[in-house]
Amino acid sequence: MLTHQNKVVFLVNDIKQTGDNVATSELSTFRTLLRIFPYAKQALPRVILGTVAALGAHLFALAIPQYLRDLVNQLSHNPHQDQLFFAVGLVAIMGVLEAVMVLLRRWLVLIPGTHVEAGMRRALYAKLQDLPVAFHDKWPSGQLLSRVTGDLSMIRRWLSFGIVLFVANALTIVVGLAVLFSFHWILGLIFFVTSIPIWIRGYRFEAQYHALARLSQDQAGDLATSVEEAVHGIRVLKAFGRGDYATGKFVADAKKLRKTELKKAGLIANIWIFLILVPELAVGVSMLVGMVLVVQNQMTVGALVAFLATTTVLRWPTESVGFLLSMTLDAKTAVQRFFEVVDAPVGIVDPISAKTIANPVGRLELKDVHFKYPDSPENAPDLLKGVNLVLEPGESVALIGLTGCGKTTLTALTTRLYEVTGGAVLLDGVDVRDLTRAELRQHIAMAFEDATLFSASVRDNVLLGRPESTEAELAEALEIAQAHFVYDLPEGLDTKIGEEGLSLSGGQRQRLALARAVAAKPSVLILDDPLSALDVDTEALVEDALRTVLKETTALIVAHRPSTVQLADRVALLENGRITAIGKHSELLATNDHYRHVISSLDKNGKDIEIDDLAAKNNATEATK
Repeated sequence: MLTHQNKVVFLVNDIKQTGDNVATSELSTFRTLLRIFPYAKQALPRVILGTVAALGAHLFALAIPQYLRDLVNQLSHNPHQDQLFFAVGLVAIMGVLEAVMVLLRRWLVLIPGTHVEAGMRRALYAKLQDLPVAFHDKWPSGQLLSRVTGDLSMIRRWLSFGIVLFVANALTIVVGLAVLFSFHWILGLIFFVTSIPIWIRGYRFEAQYHALARLSQDQAGDLATSVEEAVHGIRVLKAFGRGDYATGKFVADAKKLRKTELKKAGLIANIWIFLILVPELAVGVSMLVGMVLVVQNQMTVGALVAFLATTTVLRWPTESVGFLLSMTLDAKTAVQRFFEVVDAPVGIVDPISAKTIANPVGRLELKDVHFKYPDSPENAPDLLKGVNLVLEPGESVALIGLTGCGKTTLTALTTRLYEVTGGAVLLDGVDVRDLTRAELRQHIAMAFEDATLFSASVRDNVLLGRPESTEAELAEALEIAQAHFVYDLPEGLDTKIGEEGLSLSGGQRQRLALARAVAAKPSVLILDDPLSALDVDTEALVEDALRTVLKETTALIVAHRPSTVQLADRVALLENGRITAIGKHSELLATNDHYRHVISSLDKNGKDIEIDDLAAKNNATEATK
């Protein structure tokens, strides 16, 4: 598991911005936020209109003091009741217009923001599906989950609320300052000079807050990972009585996040001191100076009243700078985290000029295949060091070797879950890299030892690879996998399986996963010990049924038990990254010491099957043929 510091290094340094090859984290706030333009361009007209509406609301508010100046001056010289009623009515109309503008702003911007969020979420999910397995090996799922949910929600709130008010309030402050200067240049200058510390503090705040915002969102991802691991591993934690350990780990992660959030809150509180204290100080100083100017007849009482009313109108735009700036920086971090995934190189892509296999027969060839994992050190030796193996159409080959020799990795190369680093994998004479991934995975189906099911119906899980299958084909796949238990479920084939199929036993999950591979009707079937969780009797029934399927389908079977070897026509021995022997089981038992050592180390369903008995059984089977 990557440490948090290593994750940050990986996120910031390894993933570069597409196009100009500049790391997203190195861009300015404006350029970073501008990167969402392709996703937000359809919403921009309404966002711009919403900003205009927000500005209009502020301008109506600023217009009221302008009228008050003349009203106060008139009432002080020639008070009249009709003037008062007219003034109150006019102010009420302006207030209503301001409210209408606020409602219009909300109506304009809220819906487009949700569309942008949905579009970005679709793009992110599609990218996650397209990225190779090597990417997912590196990234904790909680980090990805926090990007799909929390980060995109932050971008929506900023687009619908933050950017609109930030622009409108900034323009309002500029217009307001001009209005203040129109009352008297000395008062305007006082208000302007006293606001300078706010902008200086805001500049420093940006640099400090951005680092904490990034750390906070990464820690939130770590916390999500802790929850996910605890939920998925709840049976293990309970079985070993390690609930307190998981709780302690979660609490430690939560405390780290809490500490970071408190630091963020401290920065925000610090800038609020400036945002509240400085304008209040400016108003106090302006009032004193204004009174002096009134006494000296350099300013009217109405102008002073209007000046103070205008400063009241500017209070909200000025005070909002703090939280709008923090929201903008949170949005910047969210955009960075979004594009760290979207910009991640796919690595395994479809060819520009893809070939097709019109009439697949299922001949699979591994030709001088080399492989080592992408994150391996440069001087590390290859895991596979020149594997050569040919499976003729309709032939089944068992792949056997000691634990960790690369059997499962070798099977993953056939469907390009990983890419070979040397040599080639050929399907019917075509390099699998010359086929689209979709077509390749139509011809080759896999059943893994660790059976993963989805929160969907039994039918949808089994027909995942070939949803157009008929009911008869579905029933046949279930029969071969001996998955008759599905008919006893509450709703039969339409019963919804819980998350990852954990409501089923391990053997039931494996049988459904095997049925899924069989139902796909591939020309090549890859079986990575899919029967390990079955009891002896059920395994025997499945093996008998599989023999019928394997007569017509090319199969590569990773064998972890002697009984699985019985399914294959030939056996390939993987040793030190190479196929060192291939032949019939009985031949290898008689001639290869390492093969005998591997066979003796395999799980033998109770350890009651001796090697010699197994060889005798195999010979009897061949004689029957």
